[in-house]
Amino acid sequence: MKQQDTSSFPSAEELWTAEFQDVCERIGPSFARSETRKRAQIYLQGLLSPIERKNGWQLAEEAGESTPYAMQYLLDRAVWDAEHVRDVLRAYVRETIGEAAGMLVIDETGFLKKGVKSVGVQRQYSGTAGRIENCQVGVFLSYACSHGHTLLDRALYLPKSWTNDQKRCQQADVPAEVGFATKPVLAARMLWRTLDGGVKASFVLGDSVYGSHRPLREGLEARWQAYALAVACKEKVEVAGTRKRVDQVARTLSTMDWQRLSAGDGSKGPRLFDWAWVEIVGPQKQGWKRWLVVRRSLTEGAKPADLAYFLVFAPAATTLWEMVSAIGSRWTVEQCFEEAKGEVGLDEYEVRSFHGWYRHITLSMLAHAFLTILRAHSQVDLPQGEENEEKKEWKPFLSHAPSQTLSGFKRQRGLAC
Repeated sequence: MKQQDTSSFPSAEELWTAEFQDVCERIGPSFARSETRKRAQIYLQGLLSPIERKNGWQLAEEAGESTPYAMQYLLDRAVWDAEHVRDVLRAYVRETIGEAAGMLVIDETGFLKKGVKSVGVQRQYSGTAGRIENCQVGVFLSYACSHGHTLLDRALYLPKSWTNDQKRCQQADVPAEVGFATKPVLAARMLWRTLDGGVKASFVLGDSVYGSHRPLREGLEARWQAYALAVACKEKVEVAGTRKRVDQVARTLSTMDWQRLSAGDGSKGPRLFDWAWVEIVGPQKQGWKRWLVVRRSLTEGAKPADLAYFLVFAPAATTLWEMVSAIGSRWTVEQCFEEAKGEVGLDEYEVRSFHGWYRHITLSMLAHAFLTILRAHSQVDLPQGEENEEKKEWKPFLSHAPSQTLSGFKRQRGLAC
């Protein structure tokens, strides 16, 4: 078989330049002045650079500046619309890697802080630390598809210790109209504007913080949007005319009800669990059904199996394997957090104000999306043929497959602005 001519493929530098120019053109209308627009581009370049930390001082040094004042000005007093940039980010992802089989995933992450001045900070549980810490908590919506995964939207959680203290909110520039909202309410707002913005998703996924929130589930059902959301063991469902806790339903399952399926590949191979599903009763939606899905860990010795519970709303023809595959995609949001914090400085900001947090986080999310999309566009499939030796000889961009880590992708391509 004749080898494909690779001379027509763009170089790493050409691809980087074209993709970055595209992003800059997209966000341009979000900025009132050309100077601010240019400063945002420099900030993005710094976030994408290989410098170890992405705070104001380090970004300024990377840009050849002696002070961080211009970087700080961008996040504080400059006139620009972070919400518009967020909308541009959503459209950018939808138009470049969006697909009907994509997934929307809800989750939160903590940002450890010192002191009490940073907006939203208090001692609260941080999944990042795995314990109660002095931190801020952000609720995020991510998108996952065959081309990769990236963050789409964000909301800062303001505890009542903040929303009940008007003076404290004023000092952090929290808008007067912003009141207390639970994490599921913040997630619902992000979901509605994302779905209204044209993003298609085969499933919405989330842990029990969000799955146990009935208004969120009802809102998705009203939009005919499939979901597979984790719930706590005390969640009640109706099965065959009887209302029971989900853990009680699980105890009635027989050996024949369980199937061993993989929830996707992990670092050690297939993530195998035993799964069972039970149809549950709910408001009628023609052509759609609701299920309780139970996941059971594989037992080793005398250790009891761990059970997890999921409520699923999906078209009636949906198979258990499709549900399991969707549930297994929830981990991608954790990888988004790890990549965004490790590669584009998601957690390395030095701002205390409400709008400062949103501005840095939004630009960091845009930088992460840029890398994800650049990696997807760098992937070139091997030509199909029967001779293995020919396949081995032609591998122009094989190392940049979507499954590769962003850090590895950056190192191998030498990506830096």
